[in-house]
Amino acid sequence: MRPSSTCICKQITPLETKTRFIILMHPKEYKKERNGTGYMTNLQLENSEIIVGVDFTKNNRVNEILTKENSSSFLLYPGKDNFNLSLRKKSEINSFLGNTPHIFILDGTWPCARKMLKLSKNLQKLKRVSFDNTIKSKFIIKQQPESLCLSTIESVYTVLNLLKKGGIEQCDTKDFLTPFEKMIEYQLEYILNPNSKNFCSTANMEVLPKNMYKNTERNIIFEQE
Repeated sequence: MRPSSTCICKQITPLETKTRFIILMHPKEYKKERNGTGYMTNLQLENSEIIVGVDFTKNNRVNEILTKENSSSFLLYPGKDNFNLSLRKKSEINSFLGNTPHIFILDGTWPCARKMLKLSKNLQKLKRVSFDNTIKSKFIIKQQPESLCLSTIESVYTVLNLLKKGGIEQCDTKDFLTPFEKMIEYQLEYILNPNSKNFCSTANMEVLPKNMYKNTERNIIFEQE
């Protein structure tokens, strides 16, 4: 779905995983799915699917999964009293998630993700998993609430590596982020390199370091109890 000069199809190498990732995509993300990392994540994972919506309370597909896989369904979302994969031992991860977990991911901006969770009563009932992020996002062309906030594909990459440590996954993730990194490379050429055939002289954009965001008053917002 991209021009041939910026195509990333050659970088797509789908992984087989025991874990099923269900990407709940906000309609705003779906409209720009050519560049969305949720769509890219779906291409990189054989055992995954995308469901578009805002309120999933009565979504037939989501409720079908929850009915069949209720005991092994989890929501990847930060907050209090959730299961932190970064802090747990292998035995604890196996006991909590089981052999074939189903992980729901909210794909949208932080405000959109918060609204999706607030409206979706069925998702609110799910056990939650999280992780401690210690790396800066490579998504330098997109402003995020904080430098440690990750895109969807980076979050899934982190989770997969933690699940490997927990013994649930054995997949090789070394090339998982390659399509994402290639997309960033193309877009930086479009913005910054006047010698590139992809350069657009009318592009009025500025790439800011992750520690120099203009809207520094924004924070990650957790839902209120």
